[in-house]
Amino acid sequence: MRKINIFLLGGTKDSTNIISHIKDNYDSYILTTTTTEYGAKLASERGSDETIARPLPKDEIISILNANEFDIIIDATHPFASHITQTSVSVANELKMPYIRFERPTTNLKNIDTSRIHYVNSFDDAGKLIESEFDKGNILHFAGANTMEDILKYVSSERFYPRILKVESSLEKCRQLNVDPDHIIEMTGAATKEENLDLIEKYDASVMITKESGEIGGVIEKIEAANEKDIAVIMIQRPKIEMLNKNDVVNDLNELDSKIKSFLKK
Repeated sequence: MRKINIFLLGGTKDSTNIISHIKDNYDSYILTTTTTEYGAKLASERGSDETIARPLPKDEIISILNANEFDIIIDATHPFASHITQTSVSVANELKMPYIRFERPTTNLKNIDTSRIHYVNSFDDAGKLIESEFDKGNILHFAGANTMEDILKYVSSERFYPRILKVESSLEKCRQLNVDPDHIIEMTGAATKEENLDLIEKYDASVMITKESGEIGGVIEKIEAANEKDIAVIMIQRPKIEMLNKNDVVNDLNELDSKIKSFLKK
């Protein structure tokens, strides 16, 4: 099998798993793009040959792809990073390049008590819901630094406790939004149910905000902790990406292998 050159849009646990899998199973060169130095560090540790640690505009992605002989674009960005997925689909179409969207499955809640979950379509809607229905107790924000502003338009920062990566870009957002440094909860990965229980109790939380980010994002552990402590969960549903062809989407590494091998045969 010939060597394969992959342009990987990463920054997720899915993407680091993909790097390890491809390096173990293919003769490959991988360039991984992430939005943070932390994400790039993790990608390098898993075996990515090269990393770019900043957001890339569409024209720069096109320039990189035109200047190098990449075989496949793999988009393994977060399910809520809809803008970059739209951009990557557009780039692949323009350059007529093979494209794979690796999308973690939605969370299976079949055997989970979902009675405390309030589904909304945006963080703005989440903020409005908290303002109108959850005006007592504190708010645990388990949805990343980039989504805090929409919540804080409607609720006081005195009640707001975000769990974020302690990287400079996230800390700067907290400063801009007047989030108390003592309210910042350092994130190092998906929390266990026990860790979530501790946070709910420690910060006297009455509501938890999370994305529908799949089991790999610790959604079940959040819901189970909220159920045990009898607090509400506001869950932002995944955005729908109209440009995305469902035939380009894979949900696991076996499906990814099938797609890669089909491209290599052409």
